[in-house]
Amino acid sequence: MCPMKQPPTKQPPMKLAVVCPHFAPDSAPTGVVITRIVEELAARGHELHVVTALPWYRHHRIEPGWEGRLVRKETTEWGTIRRIHPFPGPDKRSLPRRAVGFAGFSALAGLTGLRGGRVDGVLAMSPPLTMGLTGWGIHLARRGPLVFNIQDVFPDAAIEAGAITNRHIIRVSTWLERLSYRRSAAVTVLSDDLKDNVVAKLPADQRHKVRVIPNFVDTQAIRPGDRMTPYRTELGIGDEPVVLYAGNVGFSQSLDLVLAAARHRPDVTFLINGGGSARIALQQQAADLANVRFGDYQPAERLSEVLATGDIHLVPLKRGLARSSVPSKTYSILAAGRPVLASIDEGTEVANVVESAGAGLSVAPDDPAAFVAALDRLLAMPDRCAVMGAAGRSWVEQWASPAAVAAAYEALFVELLNR
Repeated sequence: MCPMKQPPTKQPPMKLAVVCPHFAPDSAPTGVVITRIVEELAARGHELHVVTALPWYRHHRIEPGWEGRLVRKETTEWGTIRRIHPFPGPDKRSLPRRAVGFAGFSALAGLTGLRGGRVDGVLAMSPPLTMGLTGWGIHLARRGPLVFNIQDVFPDAAIEAGAITNRHIIRVSTWLERLSYRRSAAVTVLSDDLKDNVVAKLPADQRHKVRVIPNFVDTQAIRPGDRMTPYRTELGIGDEPVVLYAGNVGFSQSLDLVLAAARHRPDVTFLINGGGSARIALQQQAADLANVRFGDYQPAERLSEVLATGDIHLVPLKRGLARSSVPSKTYSILAAGRPVLASIDEGTEVANVVESAGAGLSVAPDDPAAFVAALDRLLAMPDRCAVMGAAGRSWVEQWASPAAVAAAYEALFVELLNR
């Protein structure tokens, strides 16, 4: 990734529409990202109008206190937030139910987003992929150029993970993906790997529209902390080394590697913190492992504490997925001052960041022997791990600030308007 440095320019105020699946206080990682981008753009003097879902991510159902209404509107000092029903499915593993829920949410978001008059720009975030057409519909009604932000390249990530195998679904999803790219004024991706993926799907005269703007990490909210956290106490963990995976427990992650390492190192506690479609099956596989613990998602204000709980953090992604998905949790780990062990495709974004920052080790994906050997190396050199953690913290402070990311989006909208 090429580091971004934006000159401190003052742009005329813009009116922007934002459509996204999550927004604070929802705890989804993409919700944290878009919330901070909106806040930073507002701090730069812009007016923003957000259409998003009612909070639902943590338990895949609407959070208590938010039920009872299909649409809720809030007025803020910088604009408005309209929250709509997300149609969550109770079974995270059911892809058809999730697809129907996403479609319903996207349609309602599109209708809700038509209100408010002309805007200077529309920012839509994916996944779900249907957000592309939602953003396009808002663009047609409100005229601002559409910037389509891609967090994961879909359907590629789902195909590689084996979550989608039906050729008809793949064909429709691929058609929708390309249509969304072509209807956007610009497509933003998180890394050069994702840029190569998207560029290959566009005609030559549209490839210039793909831009790399990485996710940020809030280095003020996430700081290095004492490893003996209250969260350890809550989970009944002592002062032994803790190897932590924090994030989505889904089919894209090679979490079987974590169980293989746990069998190899019974003297170490392995904490899998989060939820997702693969968690129940993973808990069943780990039933005989006393040194494997599972924790639930915690409120955003405890993120720094949760990350401090781990002595070594894991980023395991299945082979082939690193070119269609960038685990943004990597930046949070670096901000927490902890070393990273990444099991990921060589030469891709996370591997390059870990190497350039000197923040940990990277091994080939889906290779238990290499993974366990690298983990043994890190566990054997705690002093070196401390140096790696400090190096990672220094890297994100320099290159991945929220202000730089917001400035990049501001500059992109100004460019599109001037064009």
